[in-house]
Amino acid sequence: MKFESILEEIDGFGPFQIAIIALLCTPRIVLPCHFLLDNFIAAVPPHHCDISTLDEGGLFRNLTQEQRLTVSVPVGDNGDPKSCEMFAEPQFQLLSNSSNSSGLQTVQCHSGWVYDNSTFTSTLATEWDLVCDRKSLPKTTGTIFFSGVMIGAVAFGFLCDKYGRKKTLLASYIMVIIFGFSSAFANSYILFAVLRFLTGFGLTGITINSLVLSIEWVDVGHRSFIGVIGSLAWSVGNMLLAGFAVLVNDWRPLIMTVTAPLGFAVLTWWWVPESARWLLANGKMEEAQYYLDRCAKINKRKNLNASKFKIETLANIQVQEKQDRNYSYIDLFKTPKMRTLSLMMGIVWYGVSSTYYGISLNISGFGLNMYLTHFIYAAIEVPAKLMVYFLLNVIGRRKCQAGTLLLTGTCVIINIFVPKDLWHLRAVVAILGKGLSEASVTTSFLYTTELYPTVVRQNGLGYTSFISRLGVSIAPLILLLEDVWTLLPQIIICTLAIISGLVSLLLPETLNVRLPETIDDIEESRKKSLSSLKSCPYNFRHCVHSWPYLLCPRCLLTARHCLQYLFNSFGHE
Repeated sequence: MKFESILEEIDGFGPFQIAIIALLCTPRIVLPCHFLLDNFIAAVPPHHCDISTLDEGGLFRNLTQEQRLTVSVPVGDNGDPKSCEMFAEPQFQLLSNSSNSSGLQTVQCHSGWVYDNSTFTSTLATEWDLVCDRKSLPKTTGTIFFSGVMIGAVAFGFLCDKYGRKKTLLASYIMVIIFGFSSAFANSYILFAVLRFLTGFGLTGITINSLVLSIEWVDVGHRSFIGVIGSLAWSVGNMLLAGFAVLVNDWRPLIMTVTAPLGFAVLTWWWVPESARWLLANGKMEEAQYYLDRCAKINKRKNLNASKFKIETLANIQVQEKQDRNYSYIDLFKTPKMRTLSLMMGIVWYGVSSTYYGISLNISGFGLNMYLTHFIYAAIEVPAKLMVYFLLNVIGRRKCQAGTLLLTGTCVIINIFVPKDLWHLRAVVAILGKGLSEASVTTSFLYTTELYPTVVRQNGLGYTSFISRLGVSIAPLILLLEDVWTLLPQIIICTLAIISGLVSLLLPETLNVRLPETIDDIEESRKKSLSSLKSCPYNFRHCVHSWPYLLCPRCLLTARHCLQYLFNSFGHE
């Protein structure tokens, strides 16, 4: 007997499931506000050296501000004052149009900097002078934050499967509120970085719990609807972030603004149900009965106590393995099929996250206001999610995952060859690529929950989230490589997108397939897969030598068939 049988009895998609989406809406809105917050709080506004020390004796008394800059700061190639250099002493001869500043002695800024506050009142860069020789620190803040998210993925993946989804969700709320508000009052960059790390750690619990609680309460036919429509809250929060940043242009109040909604989320947590799947898998029959009866009541279905599904019957739904067994991340790699699945999902998630954040964190260079660019990037996610919702049920999860990743990589490749003068075209292609990358993220979240069995689903999400955040934490550092070669970050991003898209073609399809409950369910499907692959009239070695080609020249197997054989043989004991 499967859990889906119970959902059919109490309605696997009704007011109860809609209420879960509504209750988890607020924390999901907060997630993108923090994940992409560095686009604004770590922005580096135009700046130049503080030239007040050169005005000894009132030499600049009769000069305008523009003239003071002319005699004090050399001009860069773009015609603006250089950011990190100043003349050793005022060069009044430069006031003459015929004068040339080349060859004049310059020194590094030694009295601080003056910043353009027309866009931002204050950012991390202006607060602690993270410019010039410290210019990498603002982007490093993003890496530190996502490192916390990465470590949190491992921790919460274990804690959620051990102590339940609901309890760890509350712990995540409290952690983010405490560390989020504390980071707004940090008095040093190091303290701020530590608090951002801890904030990211707590946000991971919200990410994986809100998704799994939604998916585990719905039937097979509505999983894609819950997964995609529920994720629209991310897009709403992403668009709201642009509005918050326009209205609150000081980094400290902005952090408090995007953290405050979690106070409301704590109040609504009391109505969030625990996952009945998890309760049954862990032998908590009475609690499972309570939530299932509650679901049946809200959905106006027959109470379980009055149906054929009584407590004694529910006991038969427990996993076939021992109730007191504690699953861990090791179980993701112990058996052949699970090992193969985890390896492939790690590759896919690394590519998905690196591509999405590599595009999302690059909101300049398209001739548009950064707030407008961020808003457009966020708005394009809505039609992308709706497109994915329909495609998931038409062409399936695997083709959606592969197609969105490969098309994202194609968009990045196109922008590599489009001249920067055609910024309108570059902006359109970048926005299209952003929408496709979001579609790949939406697909991967739903796909992952459907691939892993209930007993290790949170561990599986914790593992993939760890790999994902590893990719995300490296994304800001990849963008810094443009100082080495302008095109290098784009080449890396498109390569990751294409590789992960090809690997996703090897994953099994989960469209209209019941969620696996145990590891044995996964291994049994592996045996069926191996038996079909062994029908190949040629030996495995031939396929390995031929896999780089689109078709095997002799047996005409597709590259996917050959690669699948390779992965399954790796997992064969």
